[in-house]
This record gives sequence, structure tokens and C-alpha cells, in this order.
Amino acid sequence: MSIDIGIVIVNWNTRDLLRDCLKSLQAGDPTVTRRVIVVDNASSDGSVEMVRDEFPAVEAVANPTNGGFSQANNIGLRMLGFTDKREKPGESANLPRYALLLNPDTVVPPDGLRKMIERMDADPKLGAAGPRLIMLDGNLDLACRRSFPTPEVMMWRVLGLSKLFPKSKLFGRYNMTYLDEHVETEVDCVVGAFMMVRREAVQQAGLLDELFWMYGEDIDWAYRIKQAGWKILYYPTVTVLHVKRAASRQNPRTKFEFERAGWLFYRKHYANSTPKPLHWIVLLGMVLRGGLPLWKEIRLNSAPSPTPTQA
Repeated sequence: MSIDIGIVIVNWNTRDLLRDCLKSLQAGDPTVTRRVIVVDNASSDGSVEMVRDEFPAVEAVANPTNGGFSQANNIGLRMLGFTDKREKPGESANLPRYALLLNPDTVVPPDGLRKMIERMDADPKLGAAGPRLIMLDGNLDLACRRSFPTPEVMMWRVLGLSKLFPKSKLFGRYNMTYLDEHVETEVDCVVGAFMMVRREAVQQAGLLDELFWMYGEDIDWAYRIKQAGWKILYYPTVTVLHVKRAASRQNPRTKFEFERAGWLFYRKHYANSTPKPLHWIVLLGMVLRGGLPLWKEIRLNSAPSPTPTQA
């Protein structure tokens, strides 16, 4: 019989926050059957040893190098039995009913997993869902409910109109800032800090795209999940604490990867269908934000291409 949920936590030098996250899962509703896997991206702070010493029921994988967020999550998803679309599929009976990508800098309430599962069980058309994420200052983590970054949506962000008019349904679409944060709503994507995905949706969409080293992989996954015909839900009945950027602020590479992720997503999903004038405006906006390193990336990889984890 399948367990309810397989949880993959990718960690990099956030040992103490990871401990708090695992404690919160340990204190969760025992009626929810689970398997927890921590994939550690070559931390130097003793994270793996801490997990093995203090949480023997948790599986800890010591990645010898930091191959990025997508690659590490795929290691965990494969351990749970999930495969890429081009690989031999795992036996459904042995797969968890749900997969959860969870950041180590989160704290999940005791009833959080149960409530998320109950809500997704209630609507078989839901392919993925995420809770309300609150940061340490009490403010909403805006990334927990988003629209896809289409050329038009991103143009409003580049021009600053999304900040000037956050309550506008036109300009505030990306982070959906025109909506009350306590209102349940169908969205384009939730955030990889807490992204619960139905087993069948993973099987249809495939694994994460490893071209995204960090950032953007959750949006791309959501895009493919929706392409497969599933709905995605923002479910604020459950509130999860998210410290946010606990690992990324330690790594100078992440700023470039944030901008690069926007370019990769655009190139993969929109570049071919965007009218040339708007296409050049989009590229100009990206280069203004990402500078010379991103311009070099764009020049080297200007043509859309298939990705390694999706046929």
C-alpha cells in the first residue's frame, strides 16, 4: 500500500534550520504516513551528521557536489520511485500518493500535511498545491502564489508598475497582490519551498528540469503540470513559516541564477511565440537586470532547445 507522502528536502549549510524543519515534521499528525529524504548539497556545517544522529528515521543523502536545487530534488524524487517521462515509469502501487518539495528553512504546523492532503484528496483534478507561506516578519512570502511570467506580465514588473499598482488585476498579476492572502484560489504556480504534487501529475509532467540550477524550476514544473491538464491551488488554510533565502544568501552565484532562470523559462516557453518587437523589449529588460553575465548567457544560448529532463 502506498504511503501518503514522500518529502524531499534539499539542504545546503542550513543545519540548525533543517533541524527545526525536521522537528516540525516529526511532531506532525501520525496518521499521515510519510517518507522523508534529505539531499544535502555538499554542506560544510555538519548537516548530514546531524540528520543521521538526531533523526534516524530520515534518509540522508550526502551529495558530493552542489549540483543545484533541481538536480538534488530529482535525486530524492527518484529515491521515492518517480522517474522522468523518458525513463521506465515506477510502479504506481509503490509510489507515494503525493510528493512534497520542502525547504529546510520552513516549519510545518502539526496538522499541515494532513490538511493539505485532505484538500487535494477532495478534488482529484488538483495536480499541485501550496500553503500560505509567512516570513519571520509576519509578511506573506509573495512567491507562494503566482501567475506565469509571460512577456506581458514581466514587462509590468520591469517597468515597476506591479509595485506602483499592486492592487491592479492587470499590473499585479505575477504575485497576485490584488487578492486577499487568506482567500483560497486556483493559481498558475506555487513555490518550491512547499510544493505538494499528486503522484499522477509527477508521472505525466516528469521530473524537474536540471537546466535550472536554482530558481525557476518550480515555475517550469507547474507549467508542465498545467499543460498536462491539472489544476494548481493556493491553500491558505494551512500556514507555514518560511525563513526564506537562508541558503541562497550565502552563495554569490544565486543572484545570477535568479536572472538566468527568468531567461531560461522565457526561452523554453515563450520565445518562439513572442512577436519580435516585444521579444527585444523582453531581452532588453532582462539584460538591464542581469547585466553582462546574462547577456553572455543569452548570446551563447539564444535558440530554444529541449531540456535534459523533458522530452
